[in-house]
Amino acid sequence: MGAPVLNGPFVMPMFRSFVPRKMQPWIYLFIAVTFQLSGGVYLGALNHMIGGMAVMREDILMCMYANLAGMAIYFPLLFRMKFRFTNKTLLTSAALGVLLCNLIAPHITFLPLLWLICFIEGMCKIQGTFECMSNIQLWMTPKRDFTVFFPWLHIVILGSIQLSDLITTYLMFHYHWTYMNLFIAGLMLIVLLIQTTCIKHFRFMRKFPLFGIDWLGGALWAALLAEIAFLFNYGDWYDWWNSPVIRQLTIAILITLGFCIWRMMTIRHPFLEPKMWTYRHYWPLLGLVTLVEAFLATEHVLEEVFYEEVMKYEELVSVQLNWFAIIGIVAGCVFSYWWMHIKRYNYVRLVIVGFIGLTGYLAGFYLTLSTDIHISQLYLPTICRGFAYAVLSATFMVCLEEIMTFQHFFQGLGVFNMLHMVVGGVLGCAVYAQGLAYYVPDNLARYGSAIDHVSFSSNPFNLGHYMEEFISQMMEVSIKQIYGWVAYACIFLFLLLLLYDFPVRRSLKSMPSWKDVAREVKNTFWRTTHTPPGKKE
Repeated sequence: MGAPVLNGPFVMPMFRSFVPRKMQPWIYLFIAVTFQLSGGVYLGALNHMIGGMAVMREDILMCMYANLAGMAIYFPLLFRMKFRFTNKTLLTSAALGVLLCNLIAPHITFLPLLWLICFIEGMCKIQGTFECMSNIQLWMTPKRDFTVFFPWLHIVILGSIQLSDLITTYLMFHYHWTYMNLFIAGLMLIVLLIQTTCIKHFRFMRKFPLFGIDWLGGALWAALLAEIAFLFNYGDWYDWWNSPVIRQLTIAILITLGFCIWRMMTIRHPFLEPKMWTYRHYWPLLGLVTLVEAFLATEHVLEEVFYEEVMKYEELVSVQLNWFAIIGIVAGCVFSYWWMHIKRYNYVRLVIVGFIGLTGYLAGFYLTLSTDIHISQLYLPTICRGFAYAVLSATFMVCLEEIMTFQHFFQGLGVFNMLHMVVGGVLGCAVYAQGLAYYVPDNLARYGSAIDHVSFSSNPFNLGHYMEEFISQMMEVSIKQIYGWVAYACIFLFLLLLLYDFPVRRSLKSMPSWKDVAREVKNTFWRTTHTPPGKKE
């Protein structure tokens, strides 16, 4: 995935001679983890940031989406940067970018500027991660086997997401929420120290200029992604299309999309080439990853509402579940490695296994959620969530690599991650927020009819305490209802996948399309009603 194929044992020629060879790949693995721990803002301290920066929840979430958009939009440029600059230059610049963004982000109050800082931080984050992992890929799999590389890569990526939340919560509890930014800045100083003392400039090929990159096209796709994220993130706050802001933004999205398509179809080297969209199975893969991300967005809406509003958990209590998510992630990645690399089983069936885990998570929360439970009863559903996310993420990436050539792989990966990181999640969060906005008032109206003056006078009690418990119970009922609907949708998709992989379907003769049937009828009609030239009746 970028490192040259060398004869003999694996080497990392960018390291200076005094660094032990066995330590070299582990140093780069450590650097990759430090980059993955970083972010412009950290959702583990969401509530404290809202108060400390005097912003809304949607403002902080938009920072997260801007960070993820920066990562997604940068994928098509990764190899061009690798062929132009040395590994030391790229890692040093990425570490400096992350360092500066983390130092200045807590002090910025102008939201568009903060979103831009988070966007740049996301680009630096993926640049640093890619440079590290691409250089140790042949150490992980000498044959460059992606059924080995992607499962282990997702242990680093998904595990670091959970660790970042854990570190943020503990630092926030003992010190202040800004200490996470300082912690990441300290890690980047260590990375810069390693680059200065242990790494030298090395090129494995001639310098390749940055000519032919469609910078304007990249900016248009980035703007489109930011507009979509803004629409679904702020839609509920603006009351959707009842607001002129959302109506104008919708028109702007359509115009931006039109410019993106027009530029893609008219220039010689567009940012995303038209042929990239034509690979077989690419569109179904994009649809699946969007739905999976929408299903898993329950973690950021329904789970958080349940922990904070119903159970009244402190951050240190609810963050314990991250450890069990890590267990599920490691189990899912190891299982994917065993399935794809050791046994060489069918990828579609592995996706089905991932949906079994996802259904187990959704059904587990639906059946478990109650004010009477202990937090330990949520351990198993959380493990299922981590397992499903790891299995599906690794499998989708391997499938994407299988169906696309290298020329378009990173372009396809960029679009894949636009949906995987941004669109699917923000769409799911918008749907669940809208669901809560509907079900909570509906349940209050249905069950609140029992509260009247007669029952109050016959059974005197603390009205304030009763109403607080009543509202919490209605929140619980509403969350369970939404979990039920999402579980139904997941089971339906699971059954469709089972039908797709049904053995009888593969053994039967495939039915021709209507277009083929029409062509055959036309040809038959032509042969029976026209005399071939040169023949007499």
